[in-house]
Amino acid sequence: MTPITQRRLAQFKANKRGFWSLWLFLGLLALALSAEFIANDKPILIQFENQLYFPTFNNYPETAFGGDFETETEYRDPYVSELIEKDGWMFWPPIRFTYDSINYNLPQPAPSPPTGENIFGTDDQGRDVAARVIYGFRISVLFGLALTFVSSIIGVAAGAMQGYYGGKLDLVMQRVIEMWASMPSLYILIIFSSIFIPGFWTLLAILLLFSWVSLVDVVRAEFLRARNFDYVRAARALGVSNPVIMWRHVLPNAMVATITFMPFILTGSITALTSLDFLGLGLPPGSASLGELLAQGKNNLQAPWLGLAAFLSLAIMLTLLTFIGEAVRDAFDPRKTTM
Repeated sequence: MTPITQRRLAQFKANKRGFWSLWLFLGLLALALSAEFIANDKPILIQFENQLYFPTFNNYPETAFGGDFETETEYRDPYVSELIEKDGWMFWPPIRFTYDSINYNLPQPAPSPPTGENIFGTDDQGRDVAARVIYGFRISVLFGLALTFVSSIIGVAAGAMQGYYGGKLDLVMQRVIEMWASMPSLYILIIFSSIFIPGFWTLLAILLLFSWVSLVDVVRAEFLRARNFDYVRAARALGVSNPVIMWRHVLPNAMVATITFMPFILTGSITALTSLDFLGLGLPPGSASLGELLAQGKNNLQAPWLGLAAFLSLAIMLTLLTFIGEAVRDAFDPRKTTM
């Protein structure tokens, strides 16, 4: 590990708020990635007639447990539960609902308040709010990470070409980017989302149209500054090709500013997805969506647990990412030193 890397790690750890936010966010992400083992309408493990079954990974017909139908087993059915527990046992996750399973035995019409069975209550369709928050957190973070990664690649490539080559290429690309960035992106996103069939990859492609622009100016400025440095001019005089110079000698310096921007791009990506879901133009109906849960909270003011669950999950997620971004910015800032 180089001394520069050690100094950056020390500066990152010195920001206690960002350091602990990173660990807390990673812990929440780990829980969300294992959502099937936390909130599921299928048992994690079944022992029946001295044989083990794993319903989380495999589908079993009801006849495998002595039932009458060849269709997939409904493990919450009291009749099926009695058949299995007669000659075995079931190990359930803490929340016995997934994001789209409906509780048909509610104490009152949906949306119902929190109970021992539904710890955060249910939405207006009888689905468990806690399960939808866990799955919604996962899909929001994964969507944000994918969008941040792809948009960073495009933004860095565009900024590198502008800054390194300069001249007419820089002039033309800068005017095109200025016109593209001046367009009302939110309205265009709404129009595209209403035209195309909503889906994870469709939304990713639509939001990618505008998200890559935010990194271009930063990378362009770094390449403009570094292209006339002595080591770059020496490499060019030795016959090193421009792509190699850009990749080996200039890009590492530009990545410092890029990495500091990434957590903030991630928060913007998650907010954009939530906004489209809130407007009903995001993920397909029935998907685990924090934006859709916010919309339900707005439409059901008599059920405050809906809006509070979505608001708190988004607030915690975005706050942690902001604190992490501040710590990363401090780590790459050469003016800051650890005491």
